[in-house]
Amino acid sequence: MTLSPRDASRRTREICARAPIVPVIVVHDVAHARPLAEALVAGGLPALEVTLRTPVALEAIRIMSEVPGGIVGAGTLVTPQDVRAACEAGARFGVSPGATPTLLDACEAEDLPTLPGAATATEAMMLLERGYDMLKFFPAEASGGAPALKGIGAPLPQITFCPTGGVSPGNAASYLALSNVLCAGGSWVAPADLMKAGDWAGIEALAREASQLSA
Repeated sequence: MTLSPRDASRRTREICARAPIVPVIVVHDVAHARPLAEALVAGGLPALEVTLRTPVALEAIRIMSEVPGGIVGAGTLVTPQDVRAACEAGARFGVSPGATPTLLDACEAEDLPTLPGAATATEAMMLLERGYDMLKFFPAEASGGAPALKGIGAPLPQITFCPTGGVSPGNAASYLALSNVLCAGGSWVAPADLMKAGDWAGIEALAREASQLSA
C-alpha cells in the first residue's frame, strides 16, 4: 500500500494534536527506554519522537512502542534505509529535518505518516505542491523563530507546522500562539542528566508541565 501525502499529513496531524509538545528524545542507554516512555506518557505527552542519532535508537523504539498509551515515532529520517529500519522497529510516524523526493517516496511506500521539515516558504510550497500540509519548521530558532513562522503563515495559511529546534519553556508559548502551529517539538522534557540519574519522576513532572502549555 502506498500512503498518499494528503493522508500522511492527516494522520500526522492527528498524532500532533494529542499534546502541545512532542518530546524529541536521544536515547544512549537502552535500559532507559521503557521507564522514559512511561514517564512521558504518564505526564501527558503520548507522541514520542526518538531520534536515530545513537546505536540503540532502533531498539529503544521497539521497547517504547510496547508502552501503553504511547505513539512512538522515529526522528532524523534521512534515507530510505532509515525509513525501512524505523518501520521494522515499530515506529508509527516519522520526522525528517528536511525532505527529498526519494525520502518521501520511501515513507509513502512504507505507509509511514511523516512530518517533513521545511525552513523557508519555497520548501513549504514544494511540500504543499506534493500534498503535504502538516510540516516541521526546522531549525526553528535559527530560522527566525516565531516571527519567521508567522511570516510564512500569512501567505500559506493552509499549512500547519510543528516547530522544532531551540524550542524551550521560555519561548514555546510564542510558537503555540500562532494560528499555523499545532504543537512544538522539545528536548527539554527528557534531559540527559535526569535520564542518567534515573529520575523518572522528575521527567514525568517536566512532561506534565509541558502538557499544560498553551499560547
